[in-house]
Amino acid sequence: MPIEEGKKAPDFKLPDATGAVHSLKDYAGKTVVLYFYPKDDTPGCTKEACTFRDLSADYEKLDAVVLGVSPDGAEDHQAFSKKFKLPFPLLSDEDRKVMTKYGAYGEKMMYGKVKIGIIRSTVVIGPDGKILKHWKKVPNAETHPEKVLAFLSGLK
Repeated sequence: MPIEEGKKAPDFKLPDATGAVHSLKDYAGKTVVLYFYPKDDTPGCTKEACTFRDLSADYEKLDAVVLGVSPDGAEDHQAFSKKFKLPFPLLSDEDRKVMTKYGAYGEKMMYGKVKIGIIRSTVVIGPDGKILKHWKKVPNAETHPEKVLAFLSGLK
């Protein structure tokens, strides 16, 4: 079942780099920016994470929480977070179940061929747990966090 703007967001329970488990319920009353990315410490994913990092104070002013999700494990997340001083949790979805629920895992076009893999995408979930915005495919990882921030700023 695909996710839809205006509908309730699927709950999730995923561990972060320290092993602490995060669920959507933990963030009730806050706006959640759930961004899905393929792999820690790769060029596009690093640019996206660092732009979210650089804008983190702006997100906080809007009472929005940023959570990154990839299939990487805790060790990779720890190294990536430390190397780039990321101020937000990176969650591990090693079995890709949450990504599948959110439409971030499946068929995608890569180098002209259809492949199965992680689809770089973002979901903004409102304080009431409903999906406010879904970017099904992020065309530019580096500038995307600015677009998300602009969307959130327009809500206030």
